[in-house]
Amino acid sequence: MPRISYFPVERLTDPELRGYLEHAARHGTPRPESQAIRAHVPAVLRSFSSNWEAVFRNGLVPHQLKELCRVYVSKTVVCHY
Repeated sequence: MPRISYFPVERLTDPELRGYLEHAARHGTPRPESQAIRAHVPAVLRSFSSNWEAVFRNGLVPHQLKELCRVYVSKTVVCHY
């Protein structure tokens, strides 16, 4: 099974991108491992993080309901994260 390496945080020179990885490590969402994979393509990390902020951390639906949906989907697809 192919594996994608985690991009080393210390190699990120852009403070915005480094901030996304540090935030994920501090808070656990989005998953730090997933963010480290996205960091291979800076535009992907930037776009995902921007959308995560707009939809998951903000938006109209209460955060507790979003978290419940996230866990439900994870369990439904047998995701161990």
